[in-house]
Amino acid sequence: MKTTSRLNVILTVLITFGVYFTLDVIYFNKMRAFLNGTIDQIGVSHLLAYTLSLTPLILGAYLLQKSFKKTLESLGLNQSILVGFLFCFICTLPMLIGYMFVFEFNKQITVTTILIKAVSSGFFEELIFRGFLFGLLFRYTKLGFILASLLGAMIFGLMHLYQSNDPLMMLGIFGVTFSGSLFFGWAYAEWKYNIWVPVFLHLLMNLYFELFSAGENALGGVYMNIFRITVILLVIITTIYYKRKTKQSFEVTKNSWWMKKAMPTS
Repeated sequence: MKTTSRLNVILTVLITFGVYFTLDVIYFNKMRAFLNGTIDQIGVSHLLAYTLSLTPLILGAYLLQKSFKKTLESLGLNQSILVGFLFCFICTLPMLIGYMFVFEFNKQITVTTILIKAVSSGFFEELIFRGFLFGLLFRYTKLGFILASLLGAMIFGLMHLYQSNDPLMMLGIFGVTFSGSLFFGWAYAEWKYNIWVPVFLHLLMNLYFELFSAGENALGGVYMNIFRITVILLVIITTIYYKRKTKQSFEVTKNSWWMKKAMPTS
């Protein structure tokens, strides 16, 4: 890819993300309220509003790829859903089992809660922050993992600060979600840019959190973090073992940490 082409990718990604983010801040709640006035189901209205809000990002990816098929591929949407789900379900089992023993089942949970806090967060946040913002920058430019991840991870962390008003708590929440963004990005890259891997990791971890009322915010308590760290380690160890076993090259290495020394191949 020529330098001008790589610069075009960076500018297109940043401009279209800026348009998406601005419109989302201004119109998302209004759009959701309008849809809910017709559908009368806030969870479904939330999903539909999120889907419509993705329009600038889809157009941005399409402008770069020039075809619908390549657009889906560039966002990782053409990869195996089954592989993504099975891998993530197995790796998150320690969290599910642990929560079942340590926390009580949330009898107040609703379909709306699941749709908004698990399904919507898992799918849309990963598609936006990993598939689009991180993925396009890391795959199609010479930006390394850290530089390609930085903007999305910072915004992802800042988005979760609403969960507390305490400065120290907010700092902890930012640290956890910022690190989580890097982790999801790494998993996405190492599983052949299969967006369903971070989607199901995010979705299932959020789902178990809601099903068992595991904490008041993303920072969590001792037990929540024990099980969360267990899942993260299991994902990392399993991924490294699988890639070495199948003799696949790693996407994130010392040669692609800050700036890529070789041209992007994907």
